[in-house]
Amino acid sequence: MTGLGEQIMFWVLAPISVLGALGLVFAKKAVHAALGMALVMINLGVFYIAQQADFLGIIQIFVYTGAVMMLFLFVLMLVGVDSSDSLVETLKGQKWASVLLALGLAALVFTAVGRVRFAPMKGLSGVNESTGNVTGVAELIFGKYVWTFEITSALLITAALGAMVLAHRERIGAKPSQRLWSERRIRDNRNVAGLPAPGVYARSNAVDTPALLPDGTPSELSVSRVLTAREQIVAPVRHVESEHDIEHEIEEGSQR
Repeated sequence: MTGLGEQIMFWVLAPISVLGALGLVFAKKAVHAALGMALVMINLGVFYIAQQADFLGIIQIFVYTGAVMMLFLFVLMLVGVDSSDSLVETLKGQKWASVLLALGLAALVFTAVGRVRFAPMKGLSGVNESTGNVTGVAELIFGKYVWTFEITSALLITAALGAMVLAHRERIGAKPSQRLWSERRIRDNRNVAGLPAPGVYARSNAVDTPALLPDGTPSELSVSRVLTAREQIVAPVRHVESEHDIEHEIEEGSQR
């Protein structure tokens, strides 16, 4: 970067990108880690645009940040991640194997980067004047590196199919119908009228606010167990206190 504006932009966005990357690694909640990764991707897109690579910058923001990361966030919000899942190691020795592979990859990358020799930078002005930015990228993707991209796409499809197979649960019996669920509730005399919705008898109907029973105690059945495991439940104490304040004002008004 040669211009003063580009240098200022770099020194402002570079620390933010580093913080986002550290948040991706050290964030305890998966949603926060995904947001940190989205921040890094947006900053990368800005860097591409500043280097006259408009096509790569727009693709970085729209495709990776706008589509892939938002899809990842939606999956996390729909499926949910229980805190107890992270304590179970399904594959024995995977942590030590991951550490060894990460150290080997880091050593390989540092060795390769240390041997690189860069020619004088020419910028993208000449490329945009001759073939064009989009045409140059297309020639690399569908010409010189076509097999690399095809193999990468095959690996991504295989990873997606593997995730679907691992996440699929075999159903042993037939799926119970709504009638069977109703008959079971009536037979067991449990939740005959259905589970309480979040925020019932409270001043908020948010999913993280438990319903209040007639005696004022919160109902554990009204909130998701995932939110309970994450300790993201909002205590309805302030709603109960506000109800008591209103009742006190009504009593004072009736006495006057």
